[in-house]
Amino acid sequence: MSILSITFHSTENIKNDWENYLENELHQMVENLFDVEKYILSEVNSEMINEGTNTNLLLVFDDDEKRLDFLEIEIKNIEERITEKFGEEVMVFVTFLNPRKSRF
Repeated sequence: MSILSITFHSTENIKNDWENYLENELHQMVENLFDVEKYILSEVNSEMINEGTNTNLLLVFDDDEKRLDFLEIEIKNIEERITEKFGEEVMVFVTFLNPRKSRF
C-alpha cells in the first residue's frame, strides 16, 4: 500500500466556485483515475485556517510504483487544470505518506 495526500488551499474569494468544482469536476477526475485503489475527498476543519478553505484528497495505491506514475503524469494534469481555472487562488500541496503500521 502506498499513500499520497494532496491538499488544496483555496482563498475565500472563490469559495462557491471551488465548491462547485469539487463536487463536479475534481470528483469526476478522481473517479476516473485508473491506478487509484481507494480515495477519500475531505473538507479540512482546523482552527489554524483563518482565511480560505482546505480540501484534502487522500489517494491509496497498490504500491510505490503506481504512486510515482501518478506523480509523474496525473498530478501535473490536475494542477494544470486547477491553475488554468483558478490561477493563484488555489494552491496544491503534495505529501507522501509512508505507513509504518496500518489497520486501514
